[in-house]
Amino acid sequence: MDSTRQMEAEKEEQNKAALSTEPPFAVASLSLSLPTVFPFVQPKIPSAPQPNKVKVPTQASSLTHLSLSTTSPSPSKTSFKSTLSANPLHNPLSLGPHRPRDPSNAAALRRATVVWFRNDLRVRDNECLAAANNESLSVLPVYCFDPADYGKSASGFDKTGPYRAAFLIESVSDLRRSLQARGSDLVVRVGKPETVLVELAKAVGADAVYAHGEVSHDEVKAEERVEAAMKEENVEVKYFWGSTLYHVEDLPFKLEDMPSNYGGFRDRVQKLEIRKTVEALDQLKGMPSRGDVEPGDIPSLMDLGLNPSATMLQDGKSAANASMVGGETEALQRLKKFAAECEAQPHKGSKDGTQSIYGANFSCKISPWLAMGCLSPRTMYDELKKTATRAVSASANWNDGGNGASKTGTNWLMFELLWRDFFRFITKKYSSAKKQLEAAPATACAGALA
Repeated sequence: MDSTRQMEAEKEEQNKAALSTEPPFAVASLSLSLPTVFPFVQPKIPSAPQPNKVKVPTQASSLTHLSLSTTSPSPSKTSFKSTLSANPLHNPLSLGPHRPRDPSNAAALRRATVVWFRNDLRVRDNECLAAANNESLSVLPVYCFDPADYGKSASGFDKTGPYRAAFLIESVSDLRRSLQARGSDLVVRVGKPETVLVELAKAVGADAVYAHGEVSHDEVKAEERVEAAMKEENVEVKYFWGSTLYHVEDLPFKLEDMPSNYGGFRDRVQKLEIRKTVEALDQLKGMPSRGDVEPGDIPSLMDLGLNPSATMLQDGKSAANASMVGGETEALQRLKKFAAECEAQPHKGSKDGTQSIYGANFSCKISPWLAMGCLSPRTMYDELKKTATRAVSASANWNDGGNGASKTGTNWLMFELLWRDFFRFITKKYSSAKKQLEAAPATACAGALA
């Protein structure tokens, strides 16, 4: 009897031992199957001393332990997670804008580019617009009426008067018509550029913002705010130069080393070659389809906080200067008319032997269009070369620095354009706060075109 009980006890112990060894084999089988389902390369990690025996009390507790171990921050698990996040199918950042490594590479087109129009309200000789059209699949032209440019200054004057604002509104309207004629449009908003541009860039999934750089302190500060806002959205901001006769990159000196007097500046640049103009494109890339952005309405004087009656006479008719219609279309017509008048006027000298604009043509009267960027200085130069028979070559225009018997009406205008370049470059030189503190006064003795 005793021997029978002893044999049954031994069998029971063997059964318990067999049951206690099953869960580790199941867990081991599941662990080995993970690399097969999710292949990855395990990093080589120094093996830590492991116990010879693993005690797993029950199958339920072993499954709980397995679930916890898969989320524990062990080295192998960290490698597993980073492998998944690097997969573009699982990475949410892959839905963002595609950024080409080389923006100048035509093969690496941007998905969408925002063109921020500022003081360059034209389609002719607009390097910013041409570059965006060549480097992008779609282009979103934008103009912002910045509230900071309106209202009263600290001294109580209008920052932008009603006449200038009306001229600007007409120029923006003409730009919209020009873009529409080329298969595009102009998005117009009233608001801070650093806010408006970010919202539009996010809406259309833009890769970059293209704009012409400016020179004054407030304009440079606005550029810095836009760059800071776009940096947070991982959107590139690229600035171009197009407001002077000579390109800033062609100057024979660094801008910080520019002579502070006009004579020194003229002597250094008078032999430079003027770059060719950028021809207006007949057809532009379409607007981005993503975002469904509305073009928006162009604001009125009242929308900008200005009194429209200030531009009217008592009888309700427009004031005399209403004949100065804003826009690139009007600017080109006036330029051609002026060049023809210069060509037709008789040769007449002044008392000191120089030639100048005289009579009703004492001025070209194109400064407002230059200031708004409806016309570029290079376009002006090219048109005068083509239509005025007394125009001389670019290299000879500045040989006498604006004095001498060779001056004609058109040559006088070229001389004024050089003065204009001097003032814009010197403003750019001292536009930063640091440069303002270090600034020596610029020496000039005459005005220039705006």
